[in-house]
Amino acid sequence: MRKRRLFLLALCGLGITAASAQTEPTSQGFNRFNFNVGGGFGGAFGDVGKLTGTSYNGVAGAGLNLSPSFGVKAEYMYFNLKFDDSVKANQGVPDATGHLQSATLNLVYNHSLGGKLGVYAIGGGGWYQRSVDARRQFLPEGTVCQPAYRLWEIMCTTAGIQLVDPAQTLSSHSNDGGGYNFGGGFTYRITRKMKIYVEGRYHHSYTGSVHTNVFPVTVGLRW
Repeated sequence: MRKRRLFLLALCGLGITAASAQTEPTSQGFNRFNFNVGGGFGGAFGDVGKLTGTSYNGVAGAGLNLSPSFGVKAEYMYFNLKFDDSVKANQGVPDATGHLQSATLNLVYNHSLGGKLGVYAIGGGGWYQRSVDARRQFLPEGTVCQPAYRLWEIMCTTAGIQLVDPAQTLSSHSNDGGGYNFGGGFTYRITRKMKIYVEGRYHHSYTGSVHTNVFPVTVGLRW
């Protein structure tokens, strides 16, 4: 809970700071800088998706517009990984929590549909980190391996029934790696500079032996 509060406070702080920045139009008639902040819900796919359910996400970004249509944007994303209750109850991780965070650099293409409506495409790549946490417990050699243990990189035998080998301790664990994302969304202008946006984006990250794939749907503000 403390991590969630700190994240929300940081997100709000970035939004307030960005809102105070200069966004005056250039001589070509478009704002040189762009900002966004938003949040929503989404889910994971693949091996991580088999262990987790729908959860919340948040994102904040800032960038540079190269023309009215093209721009670049640096973004931070936080995606909560909510373990299913059945996984926590049946796989020996009763208090398991997790999250994925990223810092990426993305290209953005904007297209006006006329009036206040617009669409855009976005894609890029960068750094991703998946972190999981559980009550510290010692796993003796010969303990039956559970699918959830893979997120903690617990080493198990590969022949027949998978067993922990050698003895290990399960607690907190993080995996860092590169990754990429792509998606798009719709915008609706509410003021001269501010737009509401709705976006769907796919993220794939190379986080250790188990890759992490998530698809957040985000609602927020762009300016």
